[in-house]
Order: sequence, then structure tokens, then C-alpha cells
Amino acid sequence: MQRALEKDYQVLTACNEHEALTIFRGEKPPVVISDLSLDPQSPADLGGLRLLEQMLAQDPLTRVIIVSGNNNDAHALQVVRLGAFDYYPKPIILDEMKVMIRRALYIHQLQKRLQSTYSSSGSGLYGLVGVSKSIQQVYHFIERVALSDISVLICGDSGTGKELVAQAIHQRSLRKGNPFIVVNCGAIPEALLESELFGHEKGAFSGAYIQKKGKFELAHKGTLFLDEIGELVPPLQVKLLRFLQDRKIERVGGNQPIELDVRILAATNRDLKKDVENRAFREDLYYRLKVVPLTIPPLRERKEDIVPLARHFLQKHCGEHHRPLISLSAGAEKKLMAYSWPGNVRELENLINRAVVLSTHSILSPNDLGFSLDRPNHDVNLKYARKAMEADYVRRALLKNEGIISRAAKDLGISRVNLYELIAKYEIDIGEFKRLGPGRQSAKGQQTWQADQDH
Repeated sequence: MQRALEKDYQVLTACNEHEALTIFRGEKPPVVISDLSLDPQSPADLGGLRLLEQMLAQDPLTRVIIVSGNNNDAHALQVVRLGAFDYYPKPIILDEMKVMIRRALYIHQLQKRLQSTYSSSGSGLYGLVGVSKSIQQVYHFIERVALSDISVLICGDSGTGKELVAQAIHQRSLRKGNPFIVVNCGAIPEALLESELFGHEKGAFSGAYIQKKGKFELAHKGTLFLDEIGELVPPLQVKLLRFLQDRKIERVGGNQPIELDVRILAATNRDLKKDVENRAFREDLYYRLKVVPLTIPPLRERKEDIVPLARHFLQKHCGEHHRPLISLSAGAEKKLMAYSWPGNVRELENLINRAVVLSTHSILSPNDLGFSLDRPNHDVNLKYARKAMEADYVRRALLKNEGIISRAAKDLGISRVNLYELIAKYEIDIGEFKRLGPGRQSAKGQQTWQADQDH
């Protein structure tokens, strides 16, 4: 195979895992072909999986083709889950391998060009904005799965941007010129959802005066995004499973199978694994959907994305409301960073939109953001609530004692060292409390912590 490929490509070869990684780090080849077992003496060795993980960790755009003489479905599934471009069972047919390599090279070049759509500056990818490590990992995940037709289960709290991720996957895929259809499984009454998804024949039920195509048919050649998939009732779970198995549906009241080419992306804010254990969600469907799972972290766990997101929403909503561009003051940025955002990105966007509409200033102050940011948050978990309370007590003690560490530590009943550790942990500016005593005001007139406790 090497001699045949050298007619068209520069081919680099390695005899073992270490040598392969050394060559990869130095040459950065766009396409890698690796055997699943790298030890000829031990067919059970899965060194190809280790190699796959390490290469994609260094360059997620590399297209890795895994070949194996062991036609094992479990291995094939594992290879795809880890991000391989394809899995090829031996014996190798040279013409087929050449086609696969050409396709891998084409997709690699395409993704390189598309990569300019976003950058680490936080400019965003189809509406996704952020500079944090976790959101960059989401970008790379999208790149790795977009050009396949594999099912993806997107998990995360409400408002984290699951639909945006689904849109980005669709827009990066070869289906991007075709429909992207969204169905919120929790927003449509159970009695109507089956017809909404699968369509119905004329006369299928009372009121079915005409034949109607469902969302599956409307998404033909494109992508169907099933939001809140955990709300799907058991009978519809069965119908979805059948489609994932044979790619055919039947309309309500019909008996003619309709073959469709639709990619399924699903999202949930529920713990589907727990639903499976409680028999509320089918286990076989669960594993069909989560071939490649992605969890989007809540906004409180990626604080460095808050200000870039806020600036993005300012630009967006100033344009929508025909207003000159508004900026954030340092105090407003600090206040945004201090909040826990239980509603995640959606809550942040709504707040910025409201501020753009109501504010008469060209620079948003903390007061322009609304008092709700300072109110206790009843939606966060106990661990976060304890941290917020601890930080609150530290700030109050520092305010009361005008930033004098020894007095504040005495009031809190802890040592000076422990207080310094808490100040560092919660990134508290001691200087702020040395300038402001209880009940005083800052130069801008906003109320200090002592005043906030009355809210």
C-alpha cells in the first residue's frame, strides 16, 4: 500500500506508537492511517486507540483512519466515539482506501478554511461566543463531529446554548444548505406531537382533512434537532428508535414506509441516565442518541466568557434597536462577573437586551443592569450557595472594619492567614474596603455592600 500511495502523496511510516507520535509532532500530517493493534505479537493490543486520542488532543483537525483485522462492532463504535474519521476492516482494497484518503484530505482542507470563522479572541462560531478552555473544547468538538452523520446528544442546563451548538454542527456539515428543523419535545402537547414529528394521512383522525408532512420529512437531506428529548413519551421513543435503526418512518394513519435521509441531533437538561434507571426513558434509544455526547458547562463555571458574551449581546441588540453602540463600565463588568447566572447565557442576553432598551447612557453602569443581580439566588445548588454566603460574610466584615485584616478576622472568628486565603479565593479587592466605610458611597454614588444587605 505504501508504494501505491507514494505515487500521489508524501508518505511517512512508523513502526511503533512512540515513533508515530514523534513523526506526528514534527510533520503534522493531515491524514493518518493506523492499525487498531500496534503490537504484532498481541492482537488484543489497542494501541491504535491510544494513538488516536493523543493525535487528536494535539490537533483535532487531523483525519485519522483506523484499520483492523478484527471485525468487532464494539471496537468500531469506540473508534468513532473517540473522533476517528473512519474505521476500515481488513483486508484493505486499495481503490477504496484511496477514495477514503481523498475524502479525508478534502474535509481536512475544508475545515482549515472554515476554522477562520472563529478564533480564540472570542469572535464566536455561529452565535457561540467565548474564550474559556471549555468553550474552545466545544468548538473543537463541533469540528470533529460536524462532517459525519453520527448522532449527537447535547446535555446542559437550560439557557447554556444547546440549540446554538446544534445549529453550528449543522452549519459546519455537508448538509448546511439543507433544512435545519427544530422541535421542542416538551413544548408541544403529547396528543399533537406524533403528528408534528411524523406527519399524518388524510382522515387519520378527527380534523385531519388533508395529508400533512411531519418534521422528519421536512428535514429530509438536512438535520432534525430534537430539543428536550427527555420529555418524549414512550410510544414516540419507540418510533424514534425505529427511525434510527432503519431510517424509515410511517405517517400517522399510514402504512407505507417513507425512507428519509435525516441527521438527528438531540438535547436535554435532564439526567437521562437516571431516567433510564427509572424506566422513564428507553435504554436502547439512550445509547443510540448518545453515540457522541457533549455537555455544555453552565455560565458560572466559565466566568471568563461573561464579559465577551455581554459585549457580543450589546452589539447585537444595539443594532436591533437602532441605537449607537453601548459599552460596559468596569463596575458593570465586575457586577456581571460576580453573579451566578442560574439562567445561563439566555439570562445574560435578556438582561443586556433590557439594559439597551431602558438605559439612556452610552456606558452601562452597575445600576443600569438592574438590582436582581444582587438578590439571593434560590436556584443554585447548595455548594454554590454556601460559597456565595461565605464570600458575602467576608465582604461585610471587611466593609465594617474598613479593610483592616486583623479586625475583620476577629469578627469572623478566623485567623488572619485564613482570611487572606478567603480574600484570594473570592478575588476580593481589599483596597475597595479601605476607601469605603459602612454606609459611605463611592465616587459614582452607587451603594456599597452595607446598603445592599437591606435588599
